[in-house]
Amino acid sequence: MSNGIRHDEVDIDVSLVRRLVAAQFPQWADLPVKPAEFGGWDNRTFHLGEHMTVRLPSGPWYALQVEKEQRWLPRLAPHLPLPIPVPLAKGAPAEGYPWQWSVYRWLEGEPATAERITDLRQFAMALAEFLIALQRIDPSGGPPPGRHNFFRGGPLAVYDDETRQAMAALDGRIDTDAASAVWEAALKATWHGPPVWFHGDVAWGNLLVKGGHLSAVIDFGTSGVGDSSCDLAIAWTLFGGESREAFRAALGLDGATWARGRGWTLWKALITLAEHIDTNPLKAGKARRVIDEVLADHEHGA
Repeated sequence: MSNGIRHDEVDIDVSLVRRLVAAQFPQWADLPVKPAEFGGWDNRTFHLGEHMTVRLPSGPWYALQVEKEQRWLPRLAPHLPLPIPVPLAKGAPAEGYPWQWSVYRWLEGEPATAERITDLRQFAMALAEFLIALQRIDPSGGPPPGRHNFFRGGPLAVYDDETRQAMAALDGRIDTDAASAVWEAALKATWHGPPVWFHGDVAWGNLLVKGGHLSAVIDFGTSGVGDSSCDLAIAWTLFGGESREAFRAALGLDGATWARGRGWTLWKALITLAEHIDTNPLKAGKARRVIDEVLADHEHGA
């Protein structure tokens, strides 16, 4: 997820990556470096040889996530049914690049677009199984919501002003009465459960597909311990109909958690549409479709 923050602070390119690797990890200095096909936005990803990736935060907000991933990913991995990124090394600021960065083992697979998935219902159930396993991991000492993950896993109210500003900007261009009803319902569906591990950005680009099936989950930069409803946006951005129902049933969610999930999804779609409605028809169209899915789901009492 983008968070409305500028990403032009540092020029991150192949040349920079080569210099950083050569200076700090000379054993890998002769390996080729090339941009990953889906290189990311909050972090930029590059292939290092055939079996590794280099991941560099694009701004100070994302740099907070490096230490967290280095510490926690090795502890989470043994408890999960699918591969997640494996940190191999942590780089230091240098060569004009001001933040820590990471080297990971390369995970095979392609981003989970609908046309790459053999059976969307089975995919939804496999993802639910992964999230259930993640939530069952002991949360003791895990990172609570904060700046490191843009307050994912905390109360939706942190984005109340932003959401209402987006609705005001879109007045007359979407059904703002219906959107407001969804948002109010999400705010009232207060979370009372024990804190659990969550991923924080369960989006198609962070789910890898191999042979038509879910093969790995990547990018734990917004992970933490708290309310896992922020992991439900995929239900409206990728799933629908039977696959959405299977996803919800497999997770065993109550109505309040589902309502908060709709809230997280609506917040993101509203700010995206408000930003791009007059400048980027593709992004605006995708955001509008998500909003329509969320509003219809709420109206049908799902």
